[in-house]
Formats: sequence, structure tokens, C-alpha cells
Amino acid sequence: MAKAREIPGLSAEDSYAAAAAKIVEVRSQELADRAAGVLDIGDIERVHDMRVATRRLRAALEIFEPCFPPKQLKADLKDVKQIADALGERRDRDVAIASLERLSAKMPAPDHAGIQSLVTTLRDEQRRANEHLRRIVVADRLGGLHERLRELVSGARAMAPEEATGAAKDGNRTDGAA
Repeated sequence: MAKAREIPGLSAEDSYAAAAAKIVEVRSQELADRAAGVLDIGDIERVHDMRVATRRLRAALEIFEPCFPPKQLKADLKDVKQIADALGERRDRDVAIASLERLSAKMPAPDHAGIQSLVTTLRDEQRRANEHLRRIVVADRLGGLHERLRELVSGARAMAPEEATGAAKDGNRTDGAA
């Protein structure tokens, strides 16, 4: 499984909105980056990694809900969930096929035909799930979501107080404290 990326510059001194901007920006980029090769049924871990990226992004969006316009957030969460659902449909077949193939190797030869029949059925389901996933993760659609998430991040940054955006970190406090 792909390890979650660290959030550059995240600090306990960040405002809620500044933290939201930093975290959602990184989680959004993770999702975009994990799309490469996700339709390759020969490498089932790519689906898993992208699915995990959707869960991380969704959690971040939900945690930082107050930092985002409700209507836009609702639409973006719906898109992220749709991607996750399509990935889940494909992943379920991937895992079942891999498990049955491992099982088949341990079973007596007369049982191979029955297991192979089930694997063939699952491969057909996997192909259909992959075609559905293809429609969900097309570059235009993912690119549009990524751009809308950038807008959410920009809005959260605009909400962040000056101290959380860098002035205080430079030693130029604006609250009168020394």
C-alpha cells in the first residue's frame, strides 16, 4: 500500500483553514497521481492505492467541511465517492481472482476446472468493472475534479488568518505580541 505523503509545512500553529488547504492540496494531488496505470488489470495494487487515496481525500474534505462552500463540497465529495465506489467494484474482483488462483495452486487437479470456471466468471466481471472505472477516471473528469479541489484549497487559504499564512513565521507578528 502506498504510504500517505507528508504534508509540507503543516504546523500546530496553522489555523484550521490553513491546515485544510495544505492537507486537501496534498491529498488531491495523491489522488491525481495514483490514477496512472489504474486500469492495468495486471497490477491490482494500483487500484488499491488509488482507492486508499480516495478515502484519505474524502476524510480530509469531511474533517475540514467548515472551510469549504457547502454546495461545492457536496459535489466534490459525491465525485470522490463515485471514484471510490468504481475502484471498489474493480478491487473486489481483483482480490477474489488472486485468492482463487492461490487456492487453485493448492487444490488437487480435479478441482482446478471448477475454480477456473469461477475465475473466468470473475474476470468477465472484472472487465466490466474496469470499463465502468475507465469512464469514471478519464483524464478530463479527474482533471476537472482536481481543478475544483484546487479552488476549494484557494478558498480555504483565503479564510486563513495572516499568521497562519506566513507572516508570523517570519517573525512579523500583527497582533502586537513581541
